[in-house]
Amino acid sequence: MKSLHTEYAFTARVTLSPTIVIGQSPDGLRRYVPIVGGTVDGPLLQGSVLGAGGDFQVLRADHVLAVDARYVIRTTDGVNVAVVNRGIRHGPADVIARLTSGQRVNPDEYHFRTAAQFEAPLGSSAAWLNKSVFVGSAEREADAAIIHFFRVL
Repeated sequence: MKSLHTEYAFTARVTLSPTIVIGQSPDGLRRYVPIVGGTVDGPLLQGSVLGAGGDFQVLRADHVLAVDARYVIRTTDGVNVAVVNRGIRHGPADVIARLTSGQRVNPDEYHFRTAAQFEAPLGSSAAWLNKSVFVGSAEREADAAIIHFFRVL
């Protein structure tokens, strides 16, 4: 069996507006978090996060937060890249309560991982994103999600 390796690609600091609670659904507590901007920086990609998207969340009965963020990155050379980033966040109840209240929490105290798919225009400088699988190690701040993206080799 061939083992998998990863390569650090970039970090997205995604700026968020306050959470909108939709309410209890059959799947759990449904929430929406508007994405209003941000930055992208790393060895393989630089740019900005456009204020065009949001994170559709469900807080499940098992206290796991399922995230489904959809937004757009614009590279420094002007290429627009669509992002779909899904994942889960969970941890001890007291840690999650601190996160939810907006306190700064060490990311080692909770689990927040994602799997992302990027869609860039064919022939663009970012087209390489279309041919790779990415995983993310994420952390949450009061007004931002920070995702460190790694390309699976």
